[in-house]
Amino acid sequence: MRTIPARLGIAALAAGALVLSLAACSTGSANAGSGSSASATSCSTTQNVNFGYIGDFNGTSLLAIAKAKNMWAAHCLNVNPQVFTNGPLQITAMASGSLDFGYIGPGALWLPASGKAKIVAIDTFTNADRIVALPGKGIKSIKDLKGKKVAYPKGTSGEMILRLGLQKAGMSMSDIDATPLDYSTLTSALSAGQFDAAGFGYPQLTTVKKQQPGIIELAKDSDFASSMRFVTAFVARENLPTQNPKMVSAVLAVLKEANDYRLAHRTEAINLVSQMTNVPVDQVTTDASFDQLVSSKSLEASTKSGDVDKWLDTFGQYFTTVGTLQQPGSAKDYYTSDLYAKAGH
Repeated sequence: MRTIPARLGIAALAAGALVLSLAACSTGSANAGSGSSASATSCSTTQNVNFGYIGDFNGTSLLAIAKAKNMWAAHCLNVNPQVFTNGPLQITAMASGSLDFGYIGPGALWLPASGKAKIVAIDTFTNADRIVALPGKGIKSIKDLKGKKVAYPKGTSGEMILRLGLQKAGMSMSDIDATPLDYSTLTSALSAGQFDAAGFGYPQLTTVKKQQPGIIELAKDSDFASSMRFVTAFVARENLPTQNPKMVSAVLAVLKEANDYRLAHRTEAINLVSQMTNVPVDQVTTDASFDQLVSSKSLEASTKSGDVDKWLDTFGQYFTTVGTLQQPGSAKDYYTSDLYAKAGH
């Protein structure tokens, strides 16, 4: 084997180290199709970000893509992903200062509307929520829920669709024997037949159906699509956009890039989610089938036109109607539309 003289070896190693150092601090240009950052960035410092997510396709896919395609590093970010079971728990973590960003479903949109967080980006439109009844309980319609034992995950989209369904049927929560439970407990209890019905959703319903194959779906998100757009969203600590707009802009640039990659590579995104969550690919595929993906360009256009504000304000009105909020708030106060529209440009 050929050897390098000592002085040459040291020089070569030093040169190699310099090249690697420069490579670590800057990124070349690429495009979303290749999965790396589209902009060249020189990193004098790297910002640490604690990012919450829910272990489903909506909540995990952009983070999984960003990690696999080195998008965070390309924008000088070191992201620590932390899994949660729902949106409200993430907002609580933000209030304590332990979380910077998170992901929430439509049922938790009342939290930013009440000033507890800022919405920084819309993720998807979802049709994953259901009102379901177990077989053999004499329930064929929502009206049949009167007096029945009904479980729901409080403060989430499961509670929201339950309230919407009851409202549409001319009923309220007082007409049922309602019990709030966390997702894990609800999944186990419903699988064991301990309740008559539930306001719930996928992917957890996939688990329930294995034990209760005859489960009956009474309502779904799309039943209310004429009056509401069921959006999922990324949120930030309430004061973060003003305290550190540079961090928020960098995170948004990655989310937009990862979003467009997901749109163009849905199957790969499903596989990456499966790897990150340890959920079988077929279950993630089923979960993803309930989501409508939207390009970042389209979301930018909807942001600039004011449509996103309208979608969010509709939820504010709903949460006020059902008593969750005293005042509906205004999306202009809690959606960082300017930061979203400019990020990545």
